[in-house]
Amino acid sequence: MKAGNQVYRIEDMPRQIPVFPLAGALLLPHGQLPLNIFEPRYLSMIDSAMAGNRLIGMIQPMPQATDQGGDEPLCAIGCAGRITALVETGDDRYAVTLTGIARFRTGEEVPGGGPFRRFEVDWRPFIADFFDQVGEGGVDREGLLTAFRSFLKANDMDADWDTVNGMSTEVLVNALSMMSPYGPAEKQALLEAPDLKTRAETLVAITEISLARAGGDQMPLQ
Repeated sequence: MKAGNQVYRIEDMPRQIPVFPLAGALLLPHGQLPLNIFEPRYLSMIDSAMAGNRLIGMIQPMPQATDQGGDEPLCAIGCAGRITALVETGDDRYAVTLTGIARFRTGEEVPGGGPFRRFEVDWRPFIADFFDQVGEGGVDREGLLTAFRSFLKANDMDADWDTVNGMSTEVLVNALSMMSPYGPAEKQALLEAPDLKTRAETLVAITEISLARAGGDQMPLQ
């Protein structure tokens, strides 16, 4: 797995990482997630990561969790990314881009981590994330694109189809999942999908339900 100019193998990954809890945010392997960092504890987290291995784990708070001074319960699975771009905006903010590497399962929280939280993490359930294009052959790419076209039509939107058609199936599935406008529960379901085929099928199913509820394009999404 490559992020920026760094190649990652599972044996290279640390046993502990800082985590950034953010509801509705989805990072997937090979995907790029822009972040606007302004809270002091997360500015500190970015500084610490930049001084070390540049790795941060994106994770969602548990549903109905409330911020308890940074100690709210978190979902069990997140995705780690490498900071591949950082700009200081001049108003005590960082504009950061994370490039996804691999998912992880959280273990014990590491005490004494300072203003931000750190967890023991297990990468082994997601070893396939460290390899490119795993499971692409099982994805119904045309069905996924049909769902995407239906969504765009229902929302009076368009896409750069030259770019879309030039994407590998893995990048396409993960990019559409990350940019989808769905809620935290749906985003977590996409994150936790065991393989690329299931993630694509989950995204199509969520899109079909969304279109039906909105009374949008009723084209069957196969």
